[in-house]
Amino acid sequence: MKADALVAVRPRLEEWLPILELAAHEVFAIVLGSPLRAATQFESEPSEQEQFTAMVGLAGSLRGVVTFCCGALSANQIAARMLGSEVACTEEQVWDAVGEICNMVAGNFKNKLIGFDGSCLLSVPAVVTGRTYRFHSLAGGESAQTALLFEGAPLVIRLDLHA
Repeated sequence: MKADALVAVRPRLEEWLPILELAAHEVFAIVLGSPLRAATQFESEPSEQEQFTAMVGLAGSLRGVVTFCCGALSANQIAARMLGSEVACTEEQVWDAVGEICNMVAGNFKNKLIGFDGSCLLSVPAVVTGRTYRFHSLAGGESAQTALLFEGAPLVIRLDLHA
């Protein structure tokens, strides 16, 4: 990566992280009727429970990936609220809900960026679940993440930009 490209990406990430946070706040307020709040570093630590990671790729004038991570309890709450369900959701419904939340956050974020709305496309969401896995982005550029609390449980939203 050239030094001037790195300089161009860093200010964007510093400017874009609050936009990504705003996009998440809006999606959770509108879709789930639940406000998010900022998490402290201690509150954002992953637990030992099963984790869900949804990823939506960005292609075109903005290339990279938006990643959304949460625990099983949060994933199930998200699915139940999205579906208006009083009973437990199926695994497939939970996967779909977590993927769709990531997709909506990524889309809302992209639409807030001036000059990228029509020239940046989103991929279909992918969801990974398990108790022990680590996410490694191969975008090769810069990344930034934020930790938010949903019903007291941590969510991590990350933006990885391609170099």
